[in-house]
Amino acid sequence: MAKIYTRGGDQGKTGLADGTRTRKSDIRIEALGAIDEINAHLGLLTTQIKDERLTRIVAKIQHELFDLGAALAKARTNQPHQVLPPGAVEALEQHIDILETQLPPLTGFILPGGTTTSAQAHISRTICRRAERRVFQLAETEPVPEEIPRYLNRLSDFLFVLARALTRIDGHGGNETLWQSQDQHRGQ
Repeated sequence: MAKIYTRGGDQGKTGLADGTRTRKSDIRIEALGAIDEINAHLGLLTTQIKDERLTRIVAKIQHELFDLGAALAKARTNQPHQVLPPGAVEALEQHIDILETQLPPLTGFILPGGTTTSAQAHISRTICRRAERRVFQLAETEPVPEEIPRYLNRLSDFLFVLARALTRIDGHGGNETLWQSQDQHRGQ
């Protein structure tokens, strides 16, 4: 790219990886935008995580999100291709399993928060859920490689468990705030 601006989007259109032009309001662009948002929030998260191993895991996820975005940035294709490195979804599951062994069992719904770092992981998780919904919307209109929504679904699970782990790592000793219903509030 010679210049960052092309003026091509001034009329509400944008280019896909293969040069195809589409509306900026297209569901594909919505999905791409949500994936880009996750990646940006994960970048912020990596600046906050104190555990080097977790930072490396999140940085690897950022690269995988670029792979997802690259696959979605191509116009409809009937060519089957590998979107992610083999075992990417399984790697997320392994990370979840390892982190969960270090956490107390869930006893209720957890309010997002805990620490700045864990709150950032929760923000990333909610954006990931939005990206997953947008990808499923796109899949209603055209084929989408099934590993993309699987990865996003597992990534949001990982980010939830990561948020819980970060609350403990950042010195809160696992003191998570459990949601209380209105009925529970009245009883206090």
